[in-house]
Amino acid sequence: MFKKILIANRGEIACRVIKSARKMGIQTVAIYSDADRNALHVQMADEAVHIGPPPANQSYIVIDKVMEAIRKTGAEAVHPGYGFLSENMKFAEALEAEGVAFIGPPSGAIESMGDKITSKKIAQEAGVSTVPGYMGLIADAEEAVKISGEIGYPVMIKASAGGGGKGMRIAWNDDEAREGFDSSKSEAANSFGDDRIFIEKFVTQPRHIEIQVLADKHGNCVYLHERECSIQRRNQKVIEEAPSSFLDPETRKAMGEQAVALAKAVGYTSAGTVEFIVDGGKNFYFLEMNTRLQVEHPVTELITGVDLVEQMIRVANGEALPFKQEDLTINGWAMESRLYAEDPYRNFLPSIGRLTRYRPPVEGPTQGGGIVRNDTGVYEGGEISMYYDPMIAKLCTWGQTRDAAIEEMRLALDTFEVEGIGHNLPFCAAVMDHPKFVSGDITTAFIAEEFPEGFDGVSLPDPMLRKVAAAAAAMNRVAEIRRSRVSGRMDNHERKVGDDWVVVVQGQEYPVAVQADRGGATVAFADGAAMRVESDWTPGQSLARLLVDGEPVVLKVGRLSGGYRLRLRGADLKAYVRSPRQAELARLMPEKLPPDTSKMLLCPMPGLMVKLSVAEGDEVFEGQALCTVEAMKMENILRAEKKGVVKSINAEVGGSLMVDDVIMEFE
Repeated sequence: MFKKILIANRGEIACRVIKSARKMGIQTVAIYSDADRNALHVQMADEAVHIGPPPANQSYIVIDKVMEAIRKTGAEAVHPGYGFLSENMKFAEALEAEGVAFIGPPSGAIESMGDKITSKKIAQEAGVSTVPGYMGLIADAEEAVKISGEIGYPVMIKASAGGGGKGMRIAWNDDEAREGFDSSKSEAANSFGDDRIFIEKFVTQPRHIEIQVLADKHGNCVYLHERECSIQRRNQKVIEEAPSSFLDPETRKAMGEQAVALAKAVGYTSAGTVEFIVDGGKNFYFLEMNTRLQVEHPVTELITGVDLVEQMIRVANGEALPFKQEDLTINGWAMESRLYAEDPYRNFLPSIGRLTRYRPPVEGPTQGGGIVRNDTGVYEGGEISMYYDPMIAKLCTWGQTRDAAIEEMRLALDTFEVEGIGHNLPFCAAVMDHPKFVSGDITTAFIAEEFPEGFDGVSLPDPMLRKVAAAAAAMNRVAEIRRSRVSGRMDNHERKVGDDWVVVVQGQEYPVAVQADRGGATVAFADGAAMRVESDWTPGQSLARLLVDGEPVVLKVGRLSGGYRLRLRGADLKAYVRSPRQAELARLMPEKLPPDTSKMLLCPMPGLMVKLSVAEGDEVFEGQALCTVEAMKMENILRAEKKGVVKSINAEVGGSLMVDDVIMEFE
């Protein structure tokens, strides 16, 4: 077995590989850029080598720098993680020439399957059903428009070397095809150093289901069942699960066998994923093969009990797979929520800054009989930079059934504390409660269809609001008693703290009476209903774990004047707890209105201005592109919300922008 491996990656996947290597008794080497000097993967590894400035194209994807780190440390093998150099044939060849093992597939398989154009041609030759499209290289935007028209709109414009949603655009007409081609080409060049583009038909009602395969160097190849990855935003996966609630055993077997046949056809070894789209009739079509470990691999590990990273290392060391296809059964259900540094209230635009609070849920077995797992590459006090992918963590839960796994995820999301940056925890929580998701009635259009105007928070239904009101009232009584004790104002504080309160939450008033005892409190509502609240929460704690009528409720708690900021199930609530007289006076207070920014274009994220599409004095129309801001490897086109005239432009191409910087003003 290898004594030392180098991880040619960063963030959570580097930390993930280190964990398996450590379990196997293998020493690890991390590489890092200036921006990652204090990163978690650097702290976890046995050794660390600096490889350059923050931009990936000057550090993490410079093959010569990685090879120099390998020579310097004497690493015998390299795990590439995903992204960066993981599907780079030249990197695999460089390692082979150096006599260093690549913990991944042969360079020939990377060349055949890692390139989306070539892989689709091979799949077609092997008799695999593929999505209609143009597999040749496309010279310019006008040719892209011509090809798109021949295929028939809508079309998907994709980077040949792409992944993770980078270099991908959907076009519904000629203008969008022209614009999408230019943006995809630019993103692909910046992210992968390869600007080749191809176009295929966009299937409007697909499910995205992928098959995990694992092959050794002795001719053995198995599939570890499927993952459902249909909950996507901007072609980037957000929620994954294993198995899929849509597949029947026959379709699962057919897809798995086809994936194995394709892997064998290209002499594949190591872990890989064959991606399909599946229509409502369970017809499936090959999309691509990812010749690497997938981001969402933990859900497969949770339902099969197989450590994929360990098996990749063992395969690279020449060992045979320790199991056969019939040994790989499905045990329970697993969910994964990708936690991104992006602001769901600002159309999911990237957010950077310091993690002033980062407290993930406790990993391991839960009280409900499930499992929580959190793969991460950050820590409290660390920084999220603008140079890399915005993923913070992958929160996974396991349960005996799909419903159980979803409930475990709800509680885990509510327990996860993140402060200091914008993040998508509220959105993930909203998905977990969405009736269509709960029923399994999902397609890749789920987010676009169910959140067409974006995400502006969650309005809780009345039964849950009542639980929140009861919890707030009980928590307030604890706080009032504590204040009485601290102030020393009264000896018998129990009698002096009032029983009657009015809880105002989500615009609704709930008059309640609170009767406390040593075990908790009973909160009675005006209509005669009552709820029992039990908790060991004390004032000042940022997380409250309660039982409300015997059901677990987890609240993130912040103090407000006269109440609390409570967050749960994707809702961000201001809960005011007032005496009846205070509530009466509060109804007379005027509402404070936000400032008017309707005549300004504000920067929604930290980033770099890469293009200005208008000039001062130009008349613009609704939907017209105004400028392009690049952040976290993605180009974001900012558009006019209504007709107007550009009065002034306060930014310049190449300049850095912060959140809410005024880019331009309108007359």
